Amino acid sequence: MVKGPGRGLPLALMGAQRAPAQEAASLPGGFGVAVVREDGKWRCTPLRRGALNSLTVAETELRELRSAGAVFGLLDVDEEFFVIVRPAPAGTRLLLLDATAALDYDIAAEVLDKLDSDIDDEDLEDEDPFEEGDLGVLADIGLPAGVLGVIIADDEMEIDEQIAAIAERMGFDSELSSVLDKLGR
Repeated sequence: MVKGPGRGLPLALMGAQRAPAQEAASLPGGFGVAVVREDGKWRCTPLRRGALNSLTVAETELRELRSAGAVFGLLDVDEEFFVIVRPAPAGTRLLLLDATAALDYDIAAEVLDKLDSDIDDEDLEDEDPFEEGDLGVLADIGLPAGVLGVIIADDEMEIDEQIAAIAERMGFDSELSSVLDKLGR
């Protein structure tokens, strides 16, 4: 049996151990935060990094929170765009800040598929960034579609600033800041 250097492990096992590290390295940067409103109070918790690469992972993780109140996720993907994910019994409501990101990011393509968007890659290549999905995704819990539309239309704001503006407008900015501080953001 061939052993790995200094570990006494077979080389085949070392490769298997490296796979999660290599997979983590291929995940996009950014952050994901679950936001819960229960009994009139906001709570924010970080999502696993895998949620930045897969809508299915993000939806599953948000559903596992099992709250009687409102639950949604804010995903800052590579500081390039964000996604709002709001699972519900009737289906997940979504807002993708930049549909053209589907050309480069799996999660953005997955969002467009879930929204049943009839947008071809060729069409996306020639477009300026545009949002796709439900601007009213947070309207019933304090962020009217018009206000969200103004926030995402502000080209001067960075992605994290837009997310902070959403949090401030809805009243969970200190909870979000606390989570981002723990994440080193």
